[in-house]
Amino acid sequence: MSRILVIDSDPANSEFITVNLEKVGYAVSQASDGITGQALALQLMPDLIILDLMLPKVDGFTVCRRLRQDERTANIPVIILTALGQIQDKVEGFNAGADDYLTKPFEMEELLARIRALLRRASKSFQTAKHTEILSYGPLTLIPTRLEAIWFDQPVKLTRLEFELLHCLLQHHGQAVSPHVLFKEVWGYNPDNDIEMIRVHVRNLRTKLEPNPRDPRYIRTIYSVGYCLELPESLNWLPKDLGGMNQNQERLGELAPTR
Repeated sequence: MSRILVIDSDPANSEFITVNLEKVGYAVSQASDGITGQALALQLMPDLIILDLMLPKVDGFTVCRRLRQDERTANIPVIILTALGQIQDKVEGFNAGADDYLTKPFEMEELLARIRALLRRASKSFQTAKHTEILSYGPLTLIPTRLEAIWFDQPVKLTRLEFELLHCLLQHHGQAVSPHVLFKEVWGYNPDNDIEMIRVHVRNLRTKLEPNPRDPRYIRTIYSVGYCLELPESLNWLPKDLGGMNQNQERLGELAPTR
């Protein structure tokens, strides 16, 4: 039985979610503020967290960032469920480390579908991580056990979503990958064609991997089609401005917290 932690300051909404989740077999715990929610996450180590943003004491953005920065909770899937539906709110939510973002009011069936998809993905990633598979092409090596990329001989820590997105692009190296394919292979469903979900994580990947994220040479945007990963076949050619890439990673800071 998967355990889900609901962190929501609205008692009626929290109870509505809890009753429906328990009906389909999930064990549910509740918290009504950010401090209690973070404490329960550390105590219970749930399989998934549903997180509101407008919380007393500590807001949801901060809670999400703190969960991602703590190794014990870094890989727990987080769905933000909130009334804040502006693009900048979604961007901040994904940059804080959320796996998914759903706005209120919402359909319970949609929330359940997203929960199932995230739990399947987390389980699949865990099973994959038990193998010693290493995927390499040119300057890039992906290490599933550490959610890490070796990039031009330098280790780069990735979030789970960044890792899976980069893995997906690597499987289609040199080809334009559409948002539909990315949603299917990385998220396991199509969340209302919310292209901003992809854009945020691609921007973060570029900040970690590109010497100049504003002028990407490796993760290219193919307009009206999707994204394409293009890597040199040999390690002999190193970008002259690779040092700038390290500075990009440092500047990223809390915008792409380690998971």
